[in-house]
Parts: sequence; C-alpha cells; structure tokens
Amino acid sequence: MSLATALKTGDATVLPSRRDEDWRWTDLRGLIRVLPEPAPKFDGEVPAGPFAGLTDGEILFVNGRHVATSGQGEVMGLRFVAATDKASQGASYALVVEPGANLTLLESHEGRAAGYVTDVALDIAVGEGASLTRIVLVEDEAEAVNVVTARVELSAGATFNQTVLTGGARRQRIETQVAHPGAHAQVRLDGIYLLNAQRHADQTTVVTHDGVDGVTSQLTKGVVADQARGVFQGRIIVAEGADQTDARMGHHALILSDKAEVDAKPELLIFADDVSCAHGNTIGALDEEAVFYARQRGIPELEARAMLTEAFVGEVVERIEHDGARQIAAAWVARQLGREE
Repeated sequence: MSLATALKTGDATVLPSRRDEDWRWTDLRGLIRVLPEPAPKFDGEVPAGPFAGLTDGEILFVNGRHVATSGQGEVMGLRFVAATDKASQGASYALVVEPGANLTLLESHEGRAAGYVTDVALDIAVGEGASLTRIVLVEDEAEAVNVVTARVELSAGATFNQTVLTGGARRQRIETQVAHPGAHAQVRLDGIYLLNAQRHADQTTVVTHDGVDGVTSQLTKGVVADQARGVFQGRIIVAEGADQTDARMGHHALILSDKAEVDAKPELLIFADDVSCAHGNTIGALDEEAVFYARQRGIPELEARAMLTEAFVGEVVERIEHDGARQIAAAWVARQLGREE
C-alpha cells in the first residue's frame, strides 16, 4: 500500500491508513477519498528555487515531469515543483555517487500551487569511499499532501549526511531508508520541523546496520504550535553479526500550544553483541524561567520566545557543513519563527 500505487491506479483504497503501524499517525486513506486529476504539463516559467546561486547545476521536475537538467559539479540542485492547483503527480529519480566522489545535493520541494497531492521516490547509491551530503528543504502549501521517500544504499567506507527542514502540510511524510553496510561507513541523519496552524509533518527514518563497524548519528528537533501535529519515527536495526556498531538517536520537541501534538517513536532493534547504541526523546514546553530572564533584560515576550525557540533548533542548523546551505537553513528557521530581518 502506498501513495505511488494509488496515483498509478487511481485507487484510493490502496493508500496507507492508521491500520498500518508505520502510518498510524499519518493516515492518508482517511483523508483522501478521491484522488485529484493528474497534473498537466507545465509550460510556464518557474521562479528560482531556494538554493539558487549555490549549485553547479540543477535537475528540475515540475508537476512530476523531468523538464530540465543544467550543468554538473560537486554541488547539485534537485527541485520538485508543484505548479497546478488540486492536481496529483508522482516523480522518481535515481542518483549514483561514484566511488571516491564527493557530492552535495541541495534538494527542494516547492509548493507553488494549492491542494496538490505529490509522491516523490528517490533511489540513492553511494559508492565505496564516496561522500554525499543531502540538504532537503520542504516548503509545501498548507492544504497539500506530500510523501517523499528516499532509499539510500551505502558501500564500504561511504559517508552520508542528511538534514531535512520542513514546515509541514495538510499531510506530509518525509521518509529515509538507509542500508548501512558497516565497514567504516558513516551516517548522519538530522531534521527540523517547525509547524503551526493545522499543519502536519512526519519524519520517518529506518537505518539497517548489516555489517561490522558502522556509525549512525541522528538528531531531530521539532516545534509545534496552534493545532499542528509533528510525528517522528526513528528505527535503527543492528542485524546479527553487525558488531562494533555505534548508533545514537535523539529527538527533542517543543509544544507551544495546548492543542498541538507530537507523536514520537524512537526504536533500537539490536541483534548483535559488542555494540554502543543509545536513544533519547524529550517533549516539553519552553523554559519559562529563561523567558522571564529574557524579559528582565528588556526583550518583549514574543521576541524572547522566538529567540529561545530559534536557539533550540539551532543545534541542528549548525551541523550543516555547507556554508551557503547552512545560511539558507538559518534564514528559513528565522522566517518560520517570524524573526526574519
């Protein structure tokens, strides 16, 4: 059951629902009774994306269609643009990072229409000793439904670093599945969700360690206000024989409203000995004592709360190694919190 299958067949009954354990907080079948008509070919001009000026080349999808590829280099843009109201679209893309190569992928999902339904599937292979940094900025329209699934396969000695930034949608799920070979490969999976109104965001990750001596580090931070709902599902599987695995996961969220909700399910499934694994999960409110001290220094209450919230998620932003992408991420956080200059 998947959104991709539903878009291909037009059958909404195959959508995942709350009866599916991994989808119980992101019910699509209960929301979508009839799928929108397929998106038409888009012939208009597409404005520049959020990472414009930072890339050596760009791969552009509009309404699910691959419309352009320009340039190539070590920093590539990958854009998925929804440009037609109340339309459905599916897109897929395969990426191979050759052995020993280094690539930074600046990926954006841009809602430039209303009420669309989108499914994006990525297949990523990172060769032996290669490095891929994937920065994902998801800016959906409030009434959109969007599912993005990346399947990542690593070779020995590979490095995969990822940061997902999202403001949610009517329903949204950003899922990453990593096949980890051990063998000195390293994975970092980070995320930020900043949600207000009635927006929903689901960040789901599955990392499967299949070999000896692999590293995974994961940090996700979220903030939900109004009637928003944040979902975090992180699963790290250490298979039998994957000894000397070092895997650590952290999820921390702030709830800024009595009607907001966060559902978190961090999991460690360990079938090997001689491993170092841990996970942490905290959900709470802003520190009122810190707000008080900020106000004592003449900072208005709303600004003080925004400053503290920005600092809370700033730890994830600072882990982005690409300077330009880190600046874009910091500006996006400030804008989401109403603190842009």
